[in-house]
Amino acid sequence: MIALPDVIAELSQACLRNPKAAGGLLSRFVESHTFPILDGDSATFFFWDGNPTDSVHLINWVFGLESRLPMLKVPGTDAFWLQVELPHRARVEYKLELQRRGRRAWIRDPLNPNQAFDPFGSNSVCPMPGYHEPAWIHPQAECRPGTLESFTIDSAVWGDQRKVTVYLPNEHKPTRKYPLLVCHDGTDYLRFAGIKVVLDNLIGRQEVKPLIVAFVDGGDRNPEYGAHPDHPAFIVDEVLPALDARYGLRTDPEDRGIMGASFGGVASLWTAWNRPGTFGRLLLQSGSFAFTDVGSHGRGPLWDPVVEFINAFRKDITRPVEGVAEPRIFMSCGVFESLIHYNRTLAPGLRRAGVPVRFIEAQDGHNWICWRDRLRDALTWLFPGHLWMVYE
Repeated sequence: MIALPDVIAELSQACLRNPKAAGGLLSRFVESHTFPILDGDSATFFFWDGNPTDSVHLINWVFGLESRLPMLKVPGTDAFWLQVELPHRARVEYKLELQRRGRRAWIRDPLNPNQAFDPFGSNSVCPMPGYHEPAWIHPQAECRPGTLESFTIDSAVWGDQRKVTVYLPNEHKPTRKYPLLVCHDGTDYLRFAGIKVVLDNLIGRQEVKPLIVAFVDGGDRNPEYGAHPDHPAFIVDEVLPALDARYGLRTDPEDRGIMGASFGGVASLWTAWNRPGTFGRLLLQSGSFAFTDVGSHGRGPLWDPVVEFINAFRKDITRPVEGVAEPRIFMSCGVFESLIHYNRTLAPGLRRAGVPVRFIEAQDGHNWICWRDRLRDALTWLFPGHLWMVYE
């Protein structure tokens, strides 16, 4: 028999003693608590909305937990609870699956106002006591905002038009030359990771040197980003010349970076692999760097070119930064991701080969807030500003 947490046990006993008052007791319980209920390194999830419910499951994206955990009924009520042990600094996104009258539906936790958004909608968020939202993700009065402007490329590579959105730091002057960072999934980084405000703050505080950031997106995203043979030509032969023609850019590879998350990390590494010496700064977040030592990767045909590439990369690991005098690679990954093993393997391999790499693990998952929260570590490592170089 699973022991009830004290707060749930007290609620259950009160409802069992006075069944007719259960509704009022549940209402007062909900009004007097914040959910999930955090106690040390445990989170107690709770559901009750006054309607008959057959079952409730906690849907989570924590690699190592069952993705669909059954919640338990509170004795004497039609409420449900589940206590989960989580790391102290963890941040977990989740949904609830309700079953009523034979129908199932996923919903956000109605008792938890904390949400995180992504291209598929939004999830509820459980931040454990040790997680703290960074201050530098919010606009700061002392940091003057940069600007965004867009242009389109008639892409011979893809046979269509592609939009490029460009971030210019507040101090941008046409007569000066700036470092460049090319960002895959640019629209999502702007919308879900708030990267413009992050850039404004870090550049304004001189933690990151003023730089130009080019935000690009995929058309048929996953196939294009998954080690597609034409993608490097699009970035290097079409995007870079278009940027060079419009803005003052530095040409040394140490002043040129490329970044992305998930398959965007693959696209970044793949581009640098195919055009070695072009980019001396790589920012790879939760890279989908699946590989095989023996057997099959088991992830479906979309991953076949990715696995073939990463297998080759592991045998020639310095190739992306060949010819770069002082390369730097930043990698991050959440410990709740199935990709953590691959990232943990590649980072030491780069170090053994003499490539300066900084690898950070987060108690989070495969999501935009995890990637947002690592941007300060990443950008100050790749493009350190005057104050960061002094005080680091």
